[in-house]
Amino acid sequence: MIILLTIKKGGFKVENLFKTIFTGSKQALKAAEDVVKKAIEEKGKDHNVSFPDTAYSLPVIYAATGNKIKTLGELEAALDVVRGLIEEEMKLEKALNGGLATAVSAEIIEAVKYANEEAPYSEPCTGFIPDPVIRSLGVPLVTGDIPGIAVVLGECPDSETAGKIVKDYQSKGLLTFLVGKVIDQATEAGVKMGLDFRVIPVGYDITSVIHVVSVAIRAGLIFGNVEPGKFDKHMEYTKERVPAFVNAFGPLSELVVSCGAGAIALGFPVITDQEVPEVPTLLITQKDYDKFVPTSLEARGIKIKITELPIPVAFAPAFEGERIRKDDMYIEFGGNKTEAWELVKSVDPSEIEDHKIEIIGPDIDEVEGDPKRLPLAIMVEVGGKNMQEDFEPVLERRIHYFMNYTEGVMHVGQRDTSWIRIGKEAFEKGFRLKHIGEILYAKMIDEFDSVVDKCQVKIITDAEKVSELKQKEAEPKYRARDERLASLRDDNVDKFYSCLLCQSFAPAHVCIVTPERLGLCGAVSWLDAKATYELDPTGPCQPVEIEGLEDEVKGIWKSINEHVEQKSGGQISRISLYSIMEDPMTSCGCFECIAGIMPEANGVIIVNREFDGATPVGMTFGELASMTGGGVQTPGFMGHGRYFISSRKFMSAEGGPGRIVWMPKELKDYVRENLDKTAKELYGIDNFTDMICDETIATDPDGVVNYLQEKGHPALEMDPLM
Repeated sequence: MIILLTIKKGGFKVENLFKTIFTGSKQALKAAEDVVKKAIEEKGKDHNVSFPDTAYSLPVIYAATGNKIKTLGELEAALDVVRGLIEEEMKLEKALNGGLATAVSAEIIEAVKYANEEAPYSEPCTGFIPDPVIRSLGVPLVTGDIPGIAVVLGECPDSETAGKIVKDYQSKGLLTFLVGKVIDQATEAGVKMGLDFRVIPVGYDITSVIHVVSVAIRAGLIFGNVEPGKFDKHMEYTKERVPAFVNAFGPLSELVVSCGAGAIALGFPVITDQEVPEVPTLLITQKDYDKFVPTSLEARGIKIKITELPIPVAFAPAFEGERIRKDDMYIEFGGNKTEAWELVKSVDPSEIEDHKIEIIGPDIDEVEGDPKRLPLAIMVEVGGKNMQEDFEPVLERRIHYFMNYTEGVMHVGQRDTSWIRIGKEAFEKGFRLKHIGEILYAKMIDEFDSVVDKCQVKIITDAEKVSELKQKEAEPKYRARDERLASLRDDNVDKFYSCLLCQSFAPAHVCIVTPERLGLCGAVSWLDAKATYELDPTGPCQPVEIEGLEDEVKGIWKSINEHVEQKSGGQISRISLYSIMEDPMTSCGCFECIAGIMPEANGVIIVNREFDGATPVGMTFGELASMTGGGVQTPGFMGHGRYFISSRKFMSAEGGPGRIVWMPKELKDYVRENLDKTAKELYGIDNFTDMICDETIATDPDGVVNYLQEKGHPALEMDPLM
């Protein structure tokens, strides 16, 4: 990587900065040599070395060399990589290489921790971040719900400063990793931490920062299909596609400075409160702690779109995963305890009083008893000259996110299955029902301004009124939408849609969304894609006319192939929408599930991201994903969404859902109702899901086949897959 930079003189000379970096690199190398030597003496060279739940061995070394380290002996040999990177010349490129040497040493040191102990990290620290977590972050990163990644390390002058900075990143939706004493400072300042809050304490040792570097490196391996062994390409990927930066607080030791050089080599700016020779946009001194956050965002080019809301609690995507436990709950709605539903309805703009928020029934501060519960109906009426009825469910599903972005509010489900809890802390800060209205009004106007000109919100807690309006307003709407959706088939529409959201991480991947095949992330249906295009004609979803049929069974059209070739930059020239064996659609890496052939059973296994066990094909989800994602085509394997499993078009070229022979029990139960319905329609089989094996029955090939034979599974009688 070539960097042309001007270095501004700070508190000490540039030469001293370079010397400090090399000193830190040599310290890290010596520490790595010592821990490896000691581990080999105690456990032997053949002792296993690995990080948990990853298909990429030791990711940084794997990306740099292409070699998967599996034993302490191989780890000892990897020390040569570090030695080769340390060349003490007073040049920026050599200094940055010294920083990379420190990163590799840190990974070696951390790997030895995991070789010595099964779980070297304990609460509140996470240590290594598993592959499934990175995949789960793929969608919010590409949609901008997570606009950037902050790494905060060291020690702030006091807990108040640490809390203020971390909470500021949190309120802006950033994914924030903490390393060092700042973890305790953030805890003392009352920062809500954990993956659910997008603030992750990694570890107290400076070497634990490698687990954040590992996340960035694996983004290239998982989503970008960057080849291991081509580290220059990995550095290019992290610089261009991973919006990360580092805050380094407190006295800067040689080791910390060298780690900072490694971050800069990957394209991540370092902002510090210490005097250093500045490298514009990459190494910056900022002594005003009130300016630390905006300086960091500006250095990485991260722009935050903030909607000011008149509510007494914080509002940001970082609170999306917050769960309100029973002991922390002030009041709840729905959840099978009371009636609760929500509806977005388009009406003539003349019927709307813009920004009107109406509360019908008691507010939450008028409820007595414990536990406190109320029925709830949320009606959002929108109007605009470009508004269409098809957009209603798209806007309605956003209620789930808008509610969950609210600190102290939990929202589960949709339509008439919603379950909402408001926490005691939010209530004590003054949160009331009107604030739900303020949130929904502001976000509907802000996010859907191309179709929503006016909006009003009704929040109803009167039990009689909730039931009456459900029968009169909500249920007829739900039925009409279901009938509309059920009527949509691939063969009765004139266009499909592409979704390019994930190209910010997987440049070669193009999703083709059809009425019977939703996006592989599970978040984009054909109606969603249609609405997204009409709301934003230059956005990530684009129409593809269905022309030039080449193979109806496999789902091959000339127009689709031309579109995919164009949008993938020529990387992919041909796809089959309905086949897993011939030119299957590519995957980015954030798919909900993976299907892979199991030759012994003449069918396919399906594993979901949440399942961390072994599958009958001898690979975990992560191992399967490593050969399926990144925008590549792997015949016999494909990523997909949960709902696609019960589609008539699921690998229909090979016989359809009847080929499914194994799934984790949780996934099997999740799709049971719809899959049984599809199997009855296609094969005349009742309770087909019961014929599918799961991990509670068998995970070895022989056990699976025996179960299928016992149940008379249809895959055993189908034409051979291979």
